[in-house]
Amino acid sequence: MRDPDTEDHNEWEDADASKAFTVDPEDAGERLDRWLSGRLGAAVSRSRLQSLIRAGAVRCDEVPVTETKHKVAEGEVYALIVPEAEPAEPEPEPIPLDVLYEDASLIVINKPTGLVVHPAPGNWSGTLVNALLHHCGDSLAGIGGVRRPGIVHRLDRDTTGVMVVAKTDNAHRILSEAFADHGRSGDLERAYTALVWGAPERMAGTIDAPLGRHAQSRTLRAVVPAGRSDARHAVTRYRVQKRYGTDGAGNAFAARVECRLETGRTHQIRVHMAHIGHPLIGDRDYARAFRTKANRLPEEIRPTVAAFPRQALHAHLLAFRHPETEELMRFEANLPADLLALTKALDIL
Repeated sequence: MRDPDTEDHNEWEDADASKAFTVDPEDAGERLDRWLSGRLGAAVSRSRLQSLIRAGAVRCDEVPVTETKHKVAEGEVYALIVPEAEPAEPEPEPIPLDVLYEDASLIVINKPTGLVVHPAPGNWSGTLVNALLHHCGDSLAGIGGVRRPGIVHRLDRDTTGVMVVAKTDNAHRILSEAFADHGRSGDLERAYTALVWGAPERMAGTIDAPLGRHAQSRTLRAVVPAGRSDARHAVTRYRVQKRYGTDGAGNAFAARVECRLETGRTHQIRVHMAHIGHPLIGDRDYARAFRTKANRLPEEIRPTVAAFPRQALHAHLLAFRHPETEELMRFEANLPADLLALTKALDIL
């Protein structure tokens, strides 16, 4: 049976790494992906071809063409260069881990910024999975899937904090069920610290807004109408812990907010906080309109805040019931050095 996590793959890609095609007069004006798909037939799926185009594998006169909707012109020659196949299974790598707890059933870590959780296009190595395979050895192999062994939840690349990984099939099943339930009927508890622009008027509140695909990006999410086909129920509870400074209108410059999840959607906290007008400091995706706000900060802290390189988000608390012993486990991770430096800068306000 084919691994559902693998890219579409066939013998043509193994046997022939390059193909070139010339645009005929009757094909002028056709979309690049449709035209190439017609020339290749069943050799490469449409989705695989689109991924190759976006990755720069299609060239016209040696210049990469990365837009799938690009219109081809008569006489142009397009070369499709397929990269070498990536390894089907992740390899163990000696990447240091900050282990908070470990036993025969699970391991709890404090994930640093910049660490991708599992292999994916563009990040086939250097991930948490590669580190875990090296640290745990054969005990982790095959648990929960080839590319995501032991993974029951994840944090974004640049989000730091507590994560649990299963080391047995039984632990993986029980923990996966707990995370799917989001603590509604069990003991799962997740809390995050976020540093946001401005501050909500209410000291505590609930954001109940469905998330779906972003209109302009395949990788981003947005609040969408509940009736849309891709809409997914999403609820975040927040509590303002501290407000930093005030502007001329009496509004806070920034705030430290604790967020707790009732659902676990991609980028949920980041999108929800942006939705209520308080995106995370440093968020390059959802706080673009707030980049210039740092210019109004005092000169001594302006560079620290303006140049903060990631979304200011940290998973500081994770609690769950042990899948084997049923003991209630609770783990906390202090703010990492970069977030501590950011809070100290904001304290000046």
